[in-house]
Amino acid sequence: MNTVDHWENAWSKRRFEEQSWFQERPERSLDMIHRYGIEKDEPIIDVGGGASRLVDFLLEEDYRDLTVLDISATALGEARSRLGQASSRVAWLQQDVLTFVPPRRYALWHDRAVFHFLTGEQDQRLYADVLRCALQPGGHLVIATFAPDGPEKCSGLTVARHDAASLGRILGDSFRLEEQAVEDHVTPAGRLQRFGYYRFRAV
Repeated sequence: MNTVDHWENAWSKRRFEEQSWFQERPERSLDMIHRYGIEKDEPIIDVGGGASRLVDFLLEEDYRDLTVLDISATALGEARSRLGQASSRVAWLQQDVLTFVPPRRYALWHDRAVFHFLTGEQDQRLYADVLRCALQPGGHLVIATFAPDGPEKCSGLTVARHDAASLGRILGDSFRLEEQAVEDHVTPAGRLQRFGYYRFRAV
């Protein structure tokens, strides 16, 4: 099964509120975005955003330049349906991040739980290359992955767990770590998943 089919299959099995990655409110992501102090008209991209509610809260806070990228058309469709008319205020991109050619540069790149599915060094390097092309000089990366003591698998796939050091090695000297935090995410099924959240700045 290829990557697109895998995620379309995952979304077809259960409602978004039943998916292991579901968050009613993405507190940690919002906190990091707020501390960066991004202006309301600066461009933000949520990579792997799918049906995440992060975009809902950013729209409510009057952020006006939002893009959501996801490999799953089903996930994006669910988010657009949920937002109704407000969905027209968001750019929706159904693409694989590894083949994404950024049409512009963003002030902030947000990724909760995409990067840890990239277990091979080549894919990790491709992701970092796309990120460097996509971020403005001085732009911010907010990235959340399974922590070193987090799950070893998710959605039937083996994951690569990370800490600040391993991410820093992959991202290279063009990014500087500015903030990190740990979050114990409880899934809808009641299982504990430990995440590491990191904010890097492009230098």
